[in-house]
Amino acid sequence: MKETAKTSVTKPASKAPGGKKNRLLFMFLPVLVAVLLLLVPTPEGLQPYAWHFFAIFVGVIVGLIFEPLPGAVIGLTGVVVIALFSQWLLFSPDEMAAPKFKMAAASFKWAVSGFGNSTVWLIFGAFMFAAGYDKTQFGRRLALILVKYLGRRSLTLGYAITLADLLLAPFTPSNTARSGGTIYPIIANLPPLYGSKPNDPSARRIGSYLMWVAITAACITSSMFLSALAPNLLALALVKSTVGIAISWGTWFMAFLPLGVLLILIMPLLAYWLYPPEVKINDEVPRWASEELAKLGRLSRNEILLLVFVCCALMMWIFAASWIEPAMAALLVITLMLWTGVLEWSDITGNKAAWNTFVWFATLVALAGGLSSTGFISWLGKEGGALMSGISPGTATIVLLLAFYLLHYLFASTTAHTTALLPAVLTIGSTIPGMNMQVFCLLLVTSLGVMGIITPYGTGPSPIYYGSGYLPTKDYWRLGTIFGALFLVALIVIGYPWMSMMF
Repeated sequence: MKETAKTSVTKPASKAPGGKKNRLLFMFLPVLVAVLLLLVPTPEGLQPYAWHFFAIFVGVIVGLIFEPLPGAVIGLTGVVVIALFSQWLLFSPDEMAAPKFKMAAASFKWAVSGFGNSTVWLIFGAFMFAAGYDKTQFGRRLALILVKYLGRRSLTLGYAITLADLLLAPFTPSNTARSGGTIYPIIANLPPLYGSKPNDPSARRIGSYLMWVAITAACITSSMFLSALAPNLLALALVKSTVGIAISWGTWFMAFLPLGVLLILIMPLLAYWLYPPEVKINDEVPRWASEELAKLGRLSRNEILLLVFVCCALMMWIFAASWIEPAMAALLVITLMLWTGVLEWSDITGNKAAWNTFVWFATLVALAGGLSSTGFISWLGKEGGALMSGISPGTATIVLLLAFYLLHYLFASTTAHTTALLPAVLTIGSTIPGMNMQVFCLLLVTSLGVMGIITPYGTGPSPIYYGSGYLPTKDYWRLGTIFGALFLVALIVIGYPWMSMMF
C-alpha cells in the first residue's frame, strides 16, 4: 500500500513540468495571435476599430481551440478586454461623438448583452431537464428497457443504443452529458459480458461495434433536434443576428427529418457490415439489463412528473412558440419541477456544467454580435461575395457547405467552429443573388451534429468513446472518414432537395 501511494504521488510530479509548459504555451498563443493581427494594417474598406475587434475575436477562438483555461473563462476574458478598450475596439467615432453617448455604460451594456439572450436561457433550461433525467434515473431506465428487449443480438443491441440516444436527445442539450452521463456508463458494462476487453484483441468481439454505434448515434441525433446539442442553440442565435432568419424547433426537426430517420434506420446495420462484431448472439445482456431494472424498481412519482413536464415543454416548443417564448417555456417547466420536488434548488445552484455553459455561450453571443455591430461581417460578406461572383446559387450552396463541413477537421470544439465560421459563411451566402437563405441556413446548422463524427476530437462525446479502449486510432480515423463522407453526401443528396422543397 505504501509503494502504491508513493507511486501515485511521484508519477504526476514527473509529468507536471511538461504539462505546465504546454499550458503556458497555449495560454500565450491566443495573446500572440491577437497581437499579431492588431499589428497587421487594416484591410481596405474596413474601419480600424472593426479590424481590432476581429483580432481579439480570433484570439478568443484560438483560446477555445487549445483551451488552456475553461471556455467560459476565455470567452469572459475576451468580452472584458473589448469592453475595457471599447474606444478602440467596439465603437465608431460617430457613435462616440453623439452627445448622449456614455462610454462606460455602453461598454457594460454590450458586455452583458449575451446574458439577456433568450437562446442562452433556453440552453440553460435544457441542462436542467438533463439534470432531472439524471436525478430521477429516468434516462437510465429507458436505456435499460431497450437493452433488455433488444440486447440478445449484437445488431439489435446496436439499434437499442441508437434508440436510447434518440429518446434522450430532444431533452438533453449536451451530447457530452447524454453520452457520458447515461449512454456510456450503461454500454461500458456490456462488452465484458461477451468476453470483450478494452485495449485487447478481444475488443472486436463486440465492444468496438457498440462504441462506434454509440458515437455515431450521438452525432446523428445532435443534428436531428435543435435541443440535442448546445452549439445548435448558439447557431440559432447567430443565424438570427447575422441574416435575420428565425428557425423554430419544429422547422429544424422537419428539415432534417427524412435524412435523420434514414440515418437512424441504416446506421447500426451499416456499422454491422463495415465494422462487424465477432459475437452475434448472447443471452447475458438482456439478463443483466433485467437485473438492473429490478434494482430501479417501479416507475417513481418524480419520473412520471418529469416525463409529463418535458413532453409539455416539447409541445410548447413545437406548437406554441408564437404564444410563449421557448426559453420562457423552459423556465416554466423548471419552476414546476422545483415546486413538485422533481428538482431541488441545490440541483440548480450546484449544476456546474449548466452555469459554465450559460456564461460561456452568453459571452460568445456577445462577441459574435460585436462582429456584426462593428461592420466586420458586412465587409466580409462583400469581399466573399466578390470572390464567388458568377457562381450559381446551387453551386455556391454546395461549395460553402463543403468548406464549412470539412473545416471542422481544424476544430476540437463544435462551439468554436460555430462561433468562428457560421457568421462568416452565412454572410458570404447572403451576398449571392438568388440564394435561398432559409435552405442555406438549415443546411449549415443541421450539419453541426453529423460533422462531429469525422475525428476523435470532433465533438464532446468523441474522446469518451475514443478513450474507451475499444476504438483503435486507425479504426477511428478510417471509420470517421467513411461515415463523415456518407453523412455529407446524404445531406447534399437527400437533405438539400428536401429542404428546397419545403422552403
